[in-house]
Amino acid sequence: MKNVIAINGSPRNNASTAALLTSALDGATSVGANTETVNLYELDFKGCVSCFSCKLKGSESYGKCAHQDDLTPILEKIEKADALIFGSPIYFGNITGEMRSFFERLLFQHLVYDANFSSLNTNKISTAFIYTMNVPENLMNKLGYPAALGVLEYSISKNFGKCEPFYVTDTNQFDDYSKYVCDAFDPAHKAKIKEEEFPKDLQKAFELGRKLVS
Repeated sequence: MKNVIAINGSPRNNASTAALLTSALDGATSVGANTETVNLYELDFKGCVSCFSCKLKGSESYGKCAHQDDLTPILEKIEKADALIFGSPIYFGNITGEMRSFFERLLFQHLVYDANFSSLNTNKISTAFIYTMNVPENLMNKLGYPAALGVLEYSISKNFGKCEPFYVTDTNQFDDYSKYVCDAFDPAHKAKIKEEEFPKDLQKAFELGRKLVS
């Protein structure tokens, strides 16, 4: 039975990113996988501390992050996973700070400073990245988000295998827009997107989860 881990890089465990990850895991479960969600904002951890223990010749920590905190057992679980699904909202054109810190620890430990910048990771698995963002699709493309996010996807792919992106745009940010200063957005439009488009995105996430396992 395959093990699929979802990494939630959102500070909210009950909003769009979390819902999409849950739907993706439901898809994986539907084809027989064991699943687990890791909420990064519930963990006490740091990004890479530049100790370079993972690069030290002949050491027990070569190829493995030596820094010990709440992320340590998660990195160990990932070593045995069959698929990974990452999820993050987009803040100022990129993933959240917690998600970035997570990837520093996950990817740098395997990176080799050789001529090809190869990877020590032998667990080549399926991965996907679900991005949620407040901007509509046309603005996402105009601002160059896919190209910017593609830099990280390249590193993920080089370490694990192909990373499939899924962009969910124009998401609903507030339950009640009238309570916040947000004249840039049309509450009626946001409500319509949430009612008509987001269920379709949830179904796409479900199919993505199925695809990763199959």
